[in-house]
Amino acid sequence: MVTDPRRTLGALFDAALAAVAPRLVLPPHLPEPPRGRIAVLGFGKAAAEMARVFEAHWPSPFEGFAVTRYGHAVRCRTVEVVEAGHPVPDDAAAAAADRALALAAGLGADDLLLCLASGGGSALLAKPAPGIALAGKQALTRSLLACGAAIGEINCVRKHLSAIKGGRLAAAAAPAGVLTLAISDVPGDDPATIASGPTVADPTDGADARGILARYGIEAGPAVDAVLSGPAAETPASLANAQFAIVARARDALDAAAREAERRGIAARILGDDLAGEARELGAAHAVLARDAASGGRPLVLLSGGETEVTLPRPGFGRGGRNTEYLLALAAGLGGAAGIWAIACDTDGIDGTEDAAGAVLAPDSLARAAAAGLDARAALDAHDSYGFFAALGDLVVTGATRTNVNDFRAILVGAGAG
Repeated sequence: MVTDPRRTLGALFDAALAAVAPRLVLPPHLPEPPRGRIAVLGFGKAAAEMARVFEAHWPSPFEGFAVTRYGHAVRCRTVEVVEAGHPVPDDAAAAAADRALALAAGLGADDLLLCLASGGGSALLAKPAPGIALAGKQALTRSLLACGAAIGEINCVRKHLSAIKGGRLAAAAAPAGVLTLAISDVPGDDPATIASGPTVADPTDGADARGILARYGIEAGPAVDAVLSGPAAETPASLANAQFAIVARARDALDAAAREAERRGIAARILGDDLAGEARELGAAHAVLARDAASGGRPLVLLSGGETEVTLPRPGFGRGGRNTEYLLALAAGLGGAAGIWAIACDTDGIDGTEDAAGAVLAPDSLARAAAAGLDARAALDAHDSYGFFAALGDLVVTGATRTNVNDFRAILVGAGAG
């Protein structure tokens, strides 16, 4: 019997975060200094911390900057850190993209562009293709985020409406070499999808992007239609000057959590590091798995990662993110089953657009909610998972973690009352 399940779940999440921290994962992958200059460019939610780790280990002069989400900056000695909008790009993101392209274009054949990439880079480096206004890109981003599209689909559209994504940044740096060191936040760890692959050759084309918009019934307008139907939509299919390495991924975080569970005498089962689909559907499915696992009579933790989706009736509807929505569906499916606890958090510290990383679910959550006049299924239908768990005092608030391998979920069965 686990006597303090809430603290145990927190320890598993802490172990997962520690395993994918830039200070641990980045230094072994740093390259040797090039014959010429080196320029460093960080982009994503982990960019500022990755830049700080880089400068602490780099032995020679360098230039460059990093762009991260508002509130995710850290103080660096030399690297300038700028902040921009996420998940919807803003003027600061557009300025960062212009600056990144200028940095790349100024390099020569003996130089190296070192990119420190992480999730969130798609919004943080945003330069719309010619003919597309930033306001149009912002509106389209909101529609894509609300429609339930997978991250690979969203980023496919982004790439073909961009002047920097889909390998275009690496193309701008030629003949200089490009090395990208990435913390992956996407299911399957596809380099072309992480931050929309600004330094990675792109296997998709404009027709793929048009098909995604049609699949979700998104009317993007004549300007978008014109770009996606013309040559400006096409991205580089090959890049001779670019290399790519993933330094941390969801599996690393889950493996670390499993080791911590086993150290505590709890068996661990990893359900997968790339689970996707609707958050509420995955929560309901995991409720069935948890009930089955509870019949075994011994402590067990079910771990999973990946990135789910939440389909909203309109952009901006509801409060919360995919992790708290998953937990709300899990709660409804468990119906207060004894001895089952869970945590679901985004490893970047922000679930959706609120201030929480996620939440903890306890066996008495539904009973406490009912006493407060709350109904889990009504909250689920209203996509108000944040309000539900906030009322219970069960939100997990970490602040910016400055890493990002996406969702972390742990269901602890055979636990005590806590």
